[in-house]
Amino acid sequence: MTRVVAQGTFDLLHPGHVHYLEDAAARGDELNAIVARRTNVTHKPAPVLCARQRRDMVAALDAVDEAHLGDPEDVFVPIERLDPDVIVLGFDQHHDEEDIATALAERGIDCRVERASGREPEYGDELLSSGDIVDRILRERGDGADPTRD
Repeated sequence: MTRVVAQGTFDLLHPGHVHYLEDAAARGDELNAIVARRTNVTHKPAPVLCARQRRDMVAALDAVDEAHLGDPEDVFVPIERLDPDVIVLGFDQHHDEEDIATALAERGIDCRVERASGREPEYGDELLSSGDIVDRILRERGDGADPTRD
């Protein structure tokens, strides 16, 4: 059995997240998703939704066998516990594959690190970024929003 791990913030789920998790699931027999804690999200604005809600939403996706919360202090703790064969990084995640592989080797974790494929929008106004979703909400629900837009 090939155990795969995918990890991310997964704030405001969108089709890009679904694509990432389906791509990761296709690389093995079991997909475990690790949802980052707010304290570990330092490379972009903090998540809008709480960690438990994000985990529950990720767990509800068909591609995911199990969803876990990340460790609040050490992002490698759940990796050590799950002992995956493959870690699949998101297409646009800021992590460097070689840096992750080196950190895993230093901890004695023997697994491959791969990068998921990207997904292009399938129609004109489809959003594949949580940040873009937040921006649209602020633009369209703020003062001057167009209430007739479908």
